[in-house]
Amino acid sequence: MAQKPHINIMTAGHVDAGKSTLVGRLLFDTGAIREEEMRKLKEIATEVKKETFEFAFVMDKLKEERERGVTIDIMHRPFETQKWYFTIIDAPGHRDFVKNMITGASQADAAILVISGKPGEGIQEQTKEHVWLMKVLGINQLMVAVNKMDAANYDQKRFEEIKTEATKLLQGVGYKTDEIAFIPISGYQGENIAKKSDKMPWYNGPTLLETLDQKIKEPEKLLTKPLRLPVQDVYSITGVGTVPVGRVETGVMKINDKIVFEPEGVVGEVKSVEIHHQQLPQAVPGDNVGFNVRGVDKSQIKKGDVVGHPDSPPTVAKEFTAQIVVLQHPTVITAGYTPVFHAHTAAVACTIEEIIAKIDPKTGQVVQEKPDFIKTGDAARIKVKPLKPLVIEKQSEFPQMARFAIRDMGMTVAAGVCIDVVKAK
Repeated sequence: MAQKPHINIMTAGHVDAGKSTLVGRLLFDTGAIREEEMRKLKEIATEVKKETFEFAFVMDKLKEERERGVTIDIMHRPFETQKWYFTIIDAPGHRDFVKNMITGASQADAAILVISGKPGEGIQEQTKEHVWLMKVLGINQLMVAVNKMDAANYDQKRFEEIKTEATKLLQGVGYKTDEIAFIPISGYQGENIAKKSDKMPWYNGPTLLETLDQKIKEPEKLLTKPLRLPVQDVYSITGVGTVPVGRVETGVMKINDKIVFEPEGVVGEVKSVEIHHQQLPQAVPGDNVGFNVRGVDKSQIKKGDVVGHPDSPPTVAKEFTAQIVVLQHPTVITAGYTPVFHAHTAAVACTIEEIIAKIDPKTGQVVQEKPDFIKTGDAARIKVKPLKPLVIEKQSEFPQMARFAIRDMGMTVAAGVCIDVVKAK
């Protein structure tokens, strides 16, 4: 593995904005995928009558995704620029898959918001939803790729139109847009991705790859904090044993460490750690790793568990106080409402026991104490009780472990952060 700093970057945007194609093109143009792999994908694309989808197929590995032409799972693929070693998280834009998108956002250091420049497309419902979520989930490093410029005849006016609209949207949720780069691209044609496009002489800014190197700042490595690693999956590998997979959010996990999985309280020992099939002596924040644990059976742990060291174990909440923003709800939210909370990799039904106060989202000031209900657009402080054991941390201590989204009726109803926790006994 190159000694470049590691950055997790995600793509976000509406379902047909061309995110997967852009990612495939990035990987191809940076040499992360070889010519022959690309040729094979082109043949598959033609076979399933999805011409022009070959770049998307790089990430869309699942057969179902190829036939439907949508991204369902989150794929991780590494690529390098002059400055960084990136893991790209291609998050689904499709409405049903917003919860995967949340898992993606909770792991990302930076994001590329992809907006289609094709006439009639532009900023759509999910573009807005993803922008809200990225902000609430704490992704502050952002760039905007205005894609499909080939379908807009590389027209400067169309690019400016989208830039103006996107600026308004981003400012509305509190992003500082003067720091955000807007790049007109064509993922499929490869314009302004790795090399400057001659089709858009009116644009004199950097290419997408140059922007990644110029704009992204390395996130502070939270090495001195206690270990927190949310489990994304658990495998049982013949001849190896139990191998959980996840991303280190804070702290360091070394070989031979004694670790505990909460909320179960199961203790084991780390035998080996690897990233993209390379053995490492330790895992640090930002690393997506698989690690072999001795003394723990696959059946004892699951997705949503959090790994820590026994001397400062992850916090299991009996109840917690949170600050939320209601993104969309068909009626109103009152005390007693029990939707599903998605925090890091866990999904647990929780009851909103009390609405403590309605607050002004921009200033954080209390607007109304103990309101009877809250509705779309409101921000509030609430008291929450998980129906099953859930690990969640205070934002002041572990911001990465404090964010969550609330889902119900197949949509993201609200998003928020945990500000205080009462520990379970």
